[in-house]
Amino acid sequence: MLSVIVPAHDEAALIGATLDALQRAAGALRLDHEVIVVDDASTDATAAIAAARGARVLRVEHRHIAATRNAGAAAATCDRLLFLDADTLVDATVLAAALAAMENGAVGGGCSVRLAGRVRWFERAFTAALMQVFRRVKIAPGCFLFCTRAAFDAVGGFDQRWYAGEDVAMSRALAAHGRFVILREAVLTSDRKLRTFRLHEHLRLLWRFLRGGRGILRSREVLELWYERRDRG
Repeated sequence: MLSVIVPAHDEAALIGATLDALQRAAGALRLDHEVIVVDDASTDATAAIAAARGARVLRVEHRHIAATRNAGAAAATCDRLLFLDADTLVDATVLAAALAAMENGAVGGGCSVRLAGRVRWFERAFTAALMQVFRRVKIAPGCFLFCTRAAFDAVGGFDQRWYAGEDVAMSRALAAHGRFVILREAVLTSDRKLRTFRLHEHLRLLWRFLRGGRGILRSREVLELWYERRDRG
């Protein structure tokens, strides 16, 4: 009934909790589902942790989020797809809402996002405001994006020209194809980009975006916030 696709690169610290939360949610709904963890060039125990929790592990060497998501979709066997980030916790409420949306004719959609961890009040406020913008313009945050298999195939999957922003491109493609919804229900996702990258690094990326436009999202080298691994407490 539902294929859950989890792209993962060196996610040993977080993927266990993500898969445990997903299993609890699916169990509460008695949901027939499969979980595919697309292990993209991990050097840690990501694959072993996923396999121990019953996920099907697909190994790729892309280091390219759009290609990794598409690889998971190609391996999926169900007619409904959910793309879930490895640092994102779902519950039965948001999972049920996504399934109901597709049952009622939506081709796809996303949901609201809350940040986990030591998040300051203004960071929470900014995230909440950003979610309102996303709802208005029909953009699904990439940590939780769902669609029917028919719609995924019709739009050609995730656009592999993008190393970031592929969720925006996919949202727009799906919205052009049919009814695309942003649920009021929320998932809880990691605050690690706030924790592991300093303010000046976020501002530098913003400046590059303002100067270079969307074209910088086609360069993996520019996108440290997505592709550079860094551990800070």
